[in-house]
Amino acid sequence: MSFTHTTSTRTPRLRRRTALATAAVTVSLVAAAVVSATPPAVADSNLVAGRSGDVVQQGLNRLVKDDKFPGALAAVRDRDGRTHNYTAGVADLKTHAKVPVDGQVRIASNTKTFVATVVLQLVGEGKVELDQPIEKYLPGVVRGKGIDGHNITVRQLLQHTSGLPDYDQDIAADYLPRQHTYFEPRQLVDLALAHGASSAPGTEWSYSNTNYIIAGLMVQKVTGRPLGEEITKRVINRIGLRHTYWPAVGDQTIREAHPKGYWMTEPGKPLVDVTEQEPSMAWAAGALISTPSDLNRFFSALIGGKLLAPAQLEQMLTTVEAPDAGPRGAARYGLGIQTFKLSCGGFAWSHGGDAPGYETRNAITTDGRQATVAVTTLPTSLELATAVEDVVDAALCD
Repeated sequence: MSFTHTTSTRTPRLRRRTALATAAVTVSLVAAAVVSATPPAVADSNLVAGRSGDVVQQGLNRLVKDDKFPGALAAVRDRDGRTHNYTAGVADLKTHAKVPVDGQVRIASNTKTFVATVVLQLVGEGKVELDQPIEKYLPGVVRGKGIDGHNITVRQLLQHTSGLPDYDQDIAADYLPRQHTYFEPRQLVDLALAHGASSAPGTEWSYSNTNYIIAGLMVQKVTGRPLGEEITKRVINRIGLRHTYWPAVGDQTIREAHPKGYWMTEPGKPLVDVTEQEPSMAWAAGALISTPSDLNRFFSALIGGKLLAPAQLEQMLTTVEAPDAGPRGAARYGLGIQTFKLSCGGFAWSHGGDAPGYETRNAITTDGRQATVAVTTLPTSLELATAVEDVVDAALCD
C-alpha cells in the first residue's frame, strides 16, 4: 500500500499512475530460466551477520547518516545460498535501541504478491478464470460512475489495468486521525467507486490498491473462508515462513522483535511513532507483517515454482508496461509482481511496499541472488526512494 502526505513538499505517489498501452509480453522463457536457476530457500542455519565493509552495510549506513532514515535492515542472499543480515541506525528514537537483526516490519504492498499467488492457485484448481469478469464472482459489488464489474476481468484487477480508482487517495489525505480506525473491505471499495472510473478497463496501467481489495473479496467468496486464513494455509504454512503473519482483527501491534515505524507530518517536525496502527485500512492490498529473510524465502519459493504450477507461474510473469511503477522507472508489471531494473544489466523480479512507518524493497535474480531492504519511515522524495532501491541494486550487482 502507498500513502502520500498532503504537504507541498511531498512528491507525488512513488508508484505514480501512468497511461500506457497494455500490450502484454509473455515471459515464459524467462520464467523457465528462473525456475531452473533458483536454488531452494535457505535454512536458518545459513543465516550469518553482514560484513561491515561490504556495499550493503555501506548502503544502509548512508540511508541512516545521509538520508536520515531512523533505522534500516536488510537480508541478502548470495550466489552460494547464504543469507547475510544487516542493520543500521536505531529501532527507537527515544531509547536508541539497536535495530533487531531480521526484525519484523509491515511489508505493505508485498502482500499483493501473496494475494495474487492465492488467486492463481484457485485458477489452477479451476475455481477462478483470469479472463472472466469479476461480476461472475462478486455480482453487484463493482458498480460506480463509468464502472461495471461485467467489463473488468480478474486478470485486469491483478495487473492494475482495470481502470478502477485508488481508495488510497482518501485514506492518505489525512492519515493520522485514521491511524487506529477499523475499516471493512467494502468500505474501502466504496470509497474508491465514489470517484468513478479512472480509465476504460484494459486501456491503461494504473496502480490501484482497490484492485486487490476486490481480489481479496473474491478469494473469500470463492473459498468460503477468510482471506488471511487462505494466505496462511496456502502460502505461509506451506513454505514454512515462521515470522510472517496476517494480523488478527483488531491487532494493531507487531508481534516479534521489530524497529519502530515513523511518520513525518511536516518537514522539520519531529517524527511521529506509528508502529501500532490499524492494518484493515490496507487489508488485501498490504496487511501482512514479515521479516526481510522471510520475504526473500517467499519470492524464492514463488519464482522457484514451489507455490504455482508452471502454467500459472507463466501467467503471473506475463507483463505489461509500467514505467512509473517505482522510482527507478522502466518497470513491467505482471500479476502481483513486477520487474526491477538492474544497473549491471537485465532485471530481477520484485514488488515492494509502502506503509505508514515502513518502506520495503526487494528483488530476486534469475541465478538466485536476493535482497530485501526495509527502512522505518516513508521516503519524502523520489531521490530518497531511489536511494533505498539503490541498496537493493548494489546487493545484487556487487
